[in-house]
Amino acid sequence: MIALPRVRAIAPRVEVVAEAGSTNTMLRERAADGDAWPHLSVLLTDNQTAGRGRLDRRWTAPAGTSLAVSLLLRRLPDAWPARGWIPLAAGLAMAEAVADQVEGRAVTVKWPNDVLVDGSKICGILAEAAEQSVILGTGINVSMTALQLPVPTATSFAVLGVEADVDRLLERYILGLDGVLGRLRATGDARTSGLHAAVTARCSTLGQEVVVLLPEDRTLEGTAVGLEDDGRLIVSDGATLHAVAAGDVVHVRPNQG
Repeated sequence: MIALPRVRAIAPRVEVVAEAGSTNTMLRERAADGDAWPHLSVLLTDNQTAGRGRLDRRWTAPAGTSLAVSLLLRRLPDAWPARGWIPLAAGLAMAEAVADQVEGRAVTVKWPNDVLVDGSKICGILAEAAEQSVILGTGINVSMTALQLPVPTATSFAVLGVEADVDRLLERYILGLDGVLGRLRATGDARTSGLHAAVTARCSTLGQEVVVLLPEDRTLEGTAVGLEDDGRLIVSDGATLHAVAAGDVVHVRPNQG
């Protein structure tokens, strides 16, 4: 059983399960009981067997090597224009939590919601709507060895030579995210709340040559030049500015041609 005294002190409900197919699916089923599962409730496991990422990609990890965490967000206004910033806000909060434990390394957000350390992915986040609430699923590579990493562009705390303090990591993530979203609710927009500037400063996608994989097998190539007020990624193809609401972004590296 994972001991989480810091998290239990700030979250109204924390449930640690020995195994889950998908913590997001499991939390969605429980979240129907609003009294039992209030805002900032957490469900997690270190053995997720059917994890889902963006574009419904499936991924698994050896038991005990990664952490799957689902966080329930309530108190969100209906038809809230700023909802598109939730994944970016989560990525920012997690990036700051990771940076707290890997001093001296570049910790960034890859649009819209991956966390990178020195350019390699250590965490991915999936936001899903659930009956006037949002469930944020987070997969964190904790103790994976280099041989256990799913792709060459991934990393883990262990590969970085760090023994992760998971309790402190999640405490900082939850508090940071709750604070950011509180300011976003209070001001109504990302610029006034400071979220737009904070994500822009932390986002390593900006300034990069990118290939964006779009729905219907379309692609967009160009330079990521900024973020719209609603969180969409602005990509210039040299002639036109395109605002991307959803897509899989690939950072084009110099050695990839």
